[in-house]
Amino acid sequence: MSDPAPVKAPIEVRFRGGGFAPKPRRWVGVVVFIVLITLMEIGTRIGWISALTLPKPSDVLATFGELWESGLLYKHLAPSLGRLAVGASIGATVGIGVGVLIGLFSYIRAGLVPLVAALFPIPKIALLPLFVIWFGIDEASKYALIAFGTFTPTVVATYGAVDNVDRSLIRMGQSFGLSWFSIVRKIVLPGAMPGILSGLRISLAIAIILLVAAEMLGAEYGIGAYILEAGSLYDLERLFAGVVILSLLGVILSMVIGLIERRLLGWRS
Repeated sequence: MSDPAPVKAPIEVRFRGGGFAPKPRRWVGVVVFIVLITLMEIGTRIGWISALTLPKPSDVLATFGELWESGLLYKHLAPSLGRLAVGASIGATVGIGVGVLIGLFSYIRAGLVPLVAALFPIPKIALLPLFVIWFGIDEASKYALIAFGTFTPTVVATYGAVDNVDRSLIRMGQSFGLSWFSIVRKIVLPGAMPGILSGLRISLAIAIILLVAAEMLGAEYGIGAYILEAGSLYDLERLFAGVVILSLLGVILSMVIGLIERRLLGWRS
């Protein structure tokens, strides 16, 4: 009797959709920043770029050192972070809540979608004088402007994300006898979370823009007030230092959203 044929070891089949699962390459972004800053430094030193239009990155770095040593960095950054945290938190929280309600209930959708559509295209910066009249020139008007500017894009992104949840998954949950609340908690909200977080990236960027605009009116300290003062004095080093602070703030917020995505959306990998 002949021996049985040897059993072949299983062959691992590579996931064919791997090309659509981007992998983190953090060093590439760092290299891009380094190259751009190096080109700016070389261009300003040898005269390709006029010092009247763009300061040397090394001078901007020296300005950061002066801000740190004098304590002005904390005096301007702390109130800005506080205003951004309060205003964006209110706007995003209410926006997500309203967006979910619009996505789930027909009567709320019928009543609020036209209102949101009417409010969304209004330039929020143009409403700053109105908020000053309503809430005064102190902190309340700044919180209100940032919250309102964060609210509308968050609502649109949230109810759009709820609408895009796969309806076959909802029907599957119904066929298994899940209650309405269980379907919302276990299917709708997790399915909508990618779209909600993507909308938050845009909303927080808008919040930073509105923060600067609000601080340029009636604020003694804040990044917006610092940039306004530097611009009125044509101090390009200080002006670009303020712009870099805003850029870094945007990068940090984007990284925070990325961490939340990896924490909450690990099921997608």
